[in-house]
Amino acid sequence: QVQLVESGGGLVQPGGSLRLSCAASGTVFSMYVMGWYRQAPGKQRELVAAITSGGSTNYADSVKGRFTISRDNAKNTVYLQMNSLKPEDTAVYSCAARVSPFSPIYYVSSGQYSYWGQGTQVTVSS
Repeated sequence: QVQLVESGGGLVQPGGSLRLSCAASGTVFSMYVMGWYRQAPGKQRELVAAITSGGSTNYADSVKGRFTISRDNAKNTVYLQMNSLKPEDTAVYSCAARVSPFSPIYYVSSGQYSYWGQGTQVTVSS
């Protein structure tokens, strides 16, 4: 099991920046792929960014060039740096984890993002 706790959300003006943090505990952090999801009212949950245990990243088209996901395995923490924020970025952002394909327990895992934090609100408004 892995426990995830997000922080760093808040209210920012359009064009501003925020850095979200997600602290993980309870298991071997380096053996998990980490992702940031967001969900706006009335819309489906969207995978914003993901980072593998080796540091490879993927981003939703809507945030490419503006958001950066990173991880510090020594600190068991994943970050989402959000720059040039737009009103449409307003959502609850949640940290999520799934077992890495390189983990020795991968084949007894679901292969899905199974572990979730409580979420942190990001509001972009003038």
